[in-house]
Amino acid sequence: MNYSILLKFGEITLKGANRSYFENTLLRQVRYRIKPYGKFNVFKSQSTICVEALSDDCDMEGAYDICKKTFGVIALCRAYECEKDMAAIEKTVAALAPELIGGAKTFKADARRSDKSFPLSSPEISAIVGGAVLDACPGVKVDVHDPEVTVRVEIRDEKAFISGAREKGAGGMPVTTNGKALLLLSGGIDSPVAGHMICRRGVKLEAMHFESFPYTSERALEKVRELTKILARYNGAVCFHTVSVTKIQEELRKRCEEEYFTLLLRRFMMRISERIALERECRALVTGESVGQVASQTIEALSVTNSTVNIPVFRPCIGLDKEEIIVRAREIGTYETSILPYEDCCTVFTPRHPKTKPSLDRVLAEEERVDVEALVFAALETHKQEWIKDSLYE
Repeated sequence: MNYSILLKFGEITLKGANRSYFENTLLRQVRYRIKPYGKFNVFKSQSTICVEALSDDCDMEGAYDICKKTFGVIALCRAYECEKDMAAIEKTVAALAPELIGGAKTFKADARRSDKSFPLSSPEISAIVGGAVLDACPGVKVDVHDPEVTVRVEIRDEKAFISGAREKGAGGMPVTTNGKALLLLSGGIDSPVAGHMICRRGVKLEAMHFESFPYTSERALEKVRELTKILARYNGAVCFHTVSVTKIQEELRKRCEEEYFTLLLRRFMMRISERIALERECRALVTGESVGQVASQTIEALSVTNSTVNIPVFRPCIGLDKEEIIVRAREIGTYETSILPYEDCCTVFTPRHPKTKPSLDRVLAEEERVDVEALVFAALETHKQEWIKDSLYE
C-alpha cells in the first residue's frame, strides 16, 4: 500500500505570532529538498507537513531520508491514507497491522482528532483500532505504559492517516530563520561538527578555508570541498571561500618567536574572516574549538584570539571532548572524510612548544614585528569563492 510522509514540528510550535514564518520556511525547504526524488504534493495541516507522491515512480525512501535530515522536523513517520470513516479505518488497520507491528510483542493504539466533528471520540477510536490489531496479530499484547510500537490514527479535515513507528527527526530550527554565519572550516574533525550544530539552530552557513600552497596540497583543498558538500545536505548550497595564508606564515616564521606562531596565525585568520563575513552579511563567526583540546584552545589563548574581532564568535563544540565530537562526526557523515591524511595550514610551521597561557600585551608586541594590515590586505587579494551543493542538486 502506498504511503505518505508526515513531518512533525518541534520548537516551531512555540513561536507565537511568528510561527507562520517558521512553518512556511520549513515548508519551502522540504519542497526543495525532495525535488530529486520525484513529484510530490507538500502541504501543511495542523502542525504537520504532509508529503504525498504524485506518481508511482517517486522514491519515497529517498524523500523520507532527506526529510529526516531537515532541521525543524522533530519527528516523522510513514502514514497510510484512508477514508474518514470508522469502518474504512478499521479495515485498513487490520490489513496493515502485521507491517505496523513488525516484530514487536507489545503495542498501544493512539488516536487524535483534528476534526472534532468526527462522530467517535479519541478513546473510542483507539479501542476499535486496538481490537483490529489484536485480531490481525494474535500474539501481540496491549501495553499502554511502555509499548514497543504505537499504532496511530489521525483524523484530519479530509482524510484519516494510519501510522506505526515514529522516528526522531533532525530537530532544531529551519535553516535561514536565525541569520547567517561564516564557518572557519579546516580539514579536521571538529569544525564540520561545529558547523552542523550551529546550522541546526536555523543559522545559514558560509564556509571559510585557509590554504597554504605549496605547503598544503590540492588534495587537501578537495578534502575540505567534500566536507562542505556533506554540510550542504543540511545547510543547502554553501558559499565556499578560500584565502591563502602562505605569506603570513612565512613572515611570522622569519620575524616572530616560534612559540607564538599558531596563536598569531589564528589572530590573522579571525581578522580576515571578519572582513569577509561582513562583506557577505554574515553576523557571526563559527569555529570548531574545544576548551583545552590543543594549545591554542586554552581560555587564555581563546581570549587573545577573540580580541581581534568585533562580531560574535560561536564555538558549539566548546564543552565537548574529542570522543563526543567523533560520535557526532560519524552521525552526520563527515568523519571518514575528515580523517583522510591530507595536511591543513594549521599543521604547517607548528611550534615545538606552543604558548598555552599568552598575555595580550606580549602577543601585541610580537605582532608589531610584522605589518599586520599589509599582510591582511595581501591575503584578501588571494580570496576566491564558489558555490558548493550537495551532489543530488548539481
